[in-house]
Amino acid sequence: MAQPYGKTSEESQPSPPPHRTDADDDDDNVKQLKQCSSLYLALQDCLVKTNRNWKSCQLEVQALKLCNERKKNDTEK
Repeated sequence: MAQPYGKTSEESQPSPPPHRTDADDDDDNVKQLKQCSSLYLALQDCLVKTNRNWKSCQLEVQALKLCNERKKNDTEK
């Protein structure tokens, strides 16, 4: 079957649905953190700025740890 001028058979095919990327999965994981998400993102920023030096990001690590412990304790009550 002839294609309209300027169109190839590939262009006339519907595009496949977009696939999920690792970034999409990361976004979903951050959303699940709820109230601790800003602390998680702060930790990620720190790790990027310090070339993944965990020792330099201990304030952020401890803040996220405390938030997660509070969240765990709140759900147990």
